[in-house]
Amino acid sequence: MATAAPSQSTARPRLLDLWDKLGMVVVFMVMFAVLSVCVPNFFSLVNMKGLALSVATVGIIACTMMFCLAAGDFDLSIGSVVAMAGVLAAIIINKTGSVALGISVAVLAGGLVGFINGFVIARLGINALITTLATMQIVRGAAYIVSNGKAVGISEEKFFQLGISDFGGIPTPVLIMVFCFVVFGLMLHKSVFGRYALAIGGNKLAAGFAGISVPKTKIAIFTLQGLVAGFAGVILAARFTSGQPKTAEGFELQVISACVLGGVSLTGGVANIVGVVVGVFIMGTVNNAMNLKNVDAFWQYVVSGGILLAAVLFDRMKQQVRR
Repeated sequence: MATAAPSQSTARPRLLDLWDKLGMVVVFMVMFAVLSVCVPNFFSLVNMKGLALSVATVGIIACTMMFCLAAGDFDLSIGSVVAMAGVLAAIIINKTGSVALGISVAVLAGGLVGFINGFVIARLGINALITTLATMQIVRGAAYIVSNGKAVGISEEKFFQLGISDFGGIPTPVLIMVFCFVVFGLMLHKSVFGRYALAIGGNKLAAGFAGISVPKTKIAIFTLQGLVAGFAGVILAARFTSGQPKTAEGFELQVISACVLGGVSLTGGVANIVGVVVGVFIMGTVNNAMNLKNVDAFWQYVVSGGILLAAVLFDRMKQQVRR
């Protein structure tokens, strides 16, 4: 009897740790298997390629949103940055004929928005919700202004290769997404930068006392978020063959939902790249299955909102269990 209590007390944390690492992977595998059987053409090669392509932009940006959430913040401006970057790339390419310049300006503009977000949040102490909500409106408005509220067609066809080309039958945006998963996963789990982000989200005061420059780290995280969102906007413009100021509306909620589904805590300090990958594909798989079943678009909004709410409740439940 004396040895039973310790084994019981350690078993529960181990099960929780195992669930945190593999729980959503199991959920996704079961869901994928059920849909493969119940939804016609779901497991076809054409649909699998389409599914991967449909989640590419969300997956790319989720990599850096993971760092924002890990540090205890979030960024609501990413959808607007995606739209603005696409419009800027289109305008610069049309005026100069330089694809490289168009891409560079668009990505740097996204980084500038991210830097402003980080500076206002970290240095001026303004709440991330208010800051990124404000920049979301400002940047979206700027995209409408510079494009006169219309889609901007792109004259250089070689720019489209970034969005429509493939290597070995795998679309380029999907390969970029996989590359981001690997790079940012290593950054989170193996680099000092990743440890700093998790430490700040876990306890900002303790991180400061440990010698971590909290403001500089947060500014770096938001700047990185802006750069990646800008690049994702360029890829989306290449896929659509135009810069569209109205694109990516509500995009930020999809990205946050995917991260939280993957086990990234809304309160900070907890993140896992494997979970983020699974969360991205859960969101994409659900939407893909609804499209194949011709579910009305209005109901798809309801389902997406329900997934976000479920993810938040699940995150809250895990926090209570840990306590």
